[in-house]
Amino acid sequence: MVKAVVATGPDVPPQVCEIELPPVGPGDVRVRVAAAGVCHSDLSMVNGTLAPAFPLVLGHEAAGTVAEVGAAVTRVRPGDRVVLNWAAACGECWFCEEGEPWLCSAAEGAVSPPSGATLDGAALHACMGVGGFAEELVVAERSVVPLPASAPLDLSALLGCAVLTGIGAVRGTAGVRAGQSVLVVGLGGIGLSAVMGARLAGAATIIAVDRGAGKEGLARAAGATHYLESDPKLAKQVRALTGGRGADHAFECVGKADLIRTAWQSVRRGGQCTVVGVGARDDSVTFNALELFHFNRRLTSSVYGSSVPDRDVPLLVREIEAGRLDLATLVTHRIGLDGVPAAFDRMRDGRGARSLIEIGP
Repeated sequence: MVKAVVATGPDVPPQVCEIELPPVGPGDVRVRVAAAGVCHSDLSMVNGTLAPAFPLVLGHEAAGTVAEVGAAVTRVRPGDRVVLNWAAACGECWFCEEGEPWLCSAAEGAVSPPSGATLDGAALHACMGVGGFAEELVVAERSVVPLPASAPLDLSALLGCAVLTGIGAVRGTAGVRAGQSVLVVGLGGIGLSAVMGARLAGAATIIAVDRGAGKEGLARAAGATHYLESDPKLAKQVRALTGGRGADHAFECVGKADLIRTAWQSVRRGGQCTVVGVGARDDSVTFNALELFHFNRRLTSSVYGSSVPDRDVPLLVREIEAGRLDLATLVTHRIGLDGVPAAFDRMRDGRGARSLIEIGP
């Protein structure tokens, strides 16, 4: 039996429960979780934005140590440190063969697959196939990414989602170049990671935006050159900071139609607006046909930062080793498993950035 944070239904506060893990199959890995980050997608599981199956072990952004492996496992062994991969690609579908594993058909829509774990005999599901808010978990071999020994194990949990997604959106999806101007709207863990990504890419102007003044210190620590409070006149303010043109790139990291529209309007002619936040299906964004032609802007989304975790996690660790990436900047609260409901409240109110759950050694 291990402790885990379990949600039993939408809008029902999750609770810490004891669950029974499944046995380790030939291709499985049991991981002793060291830390897990509380992501907005976890909140989306219980607030109605997504529609998972319940009961559900929450959490998908985690890191830990391998405790046991199945007979057929070859990529890790007991004692290895790993990051959990919630979008583990199959390597065989059309998207994987085309070099787009972040769009893998096997991972698409896998919001809450069965985990094999049970709660009082009832079958449990795992958030994004991981269920990281737990002392231990069992996943398929392809869901673990070996972590170099030089990386801090607790903070490396953030590599599993926020950092791969935010930095990946900037460098992988959008391809921001040195000297360009970047706007980031929404400064949770992913938005702050996008700011870090813009700095790593050599952007000359990095404009960070959030509600109120509370995030300014975090934004500047992450690398922002300017901070603006969210405002209906944001596009005009951005143009004033970018030679009257608008930003070369904008990243919307919330998933709200009005903010997507604002980010789009803040981009120069010929620039690009990338939607990183996960929004609701009934929250529509509208454009008129003339503006689409006239402004020649590109509008796209970024799924998992167009990342390949086996490739990108080691690259990010090198940035950490070189002192160019400080994951501690993203963490504003360290909590236990019982602190998840309060972390969700802070997220709803826009307070702080990442809450990091400290679970084990």
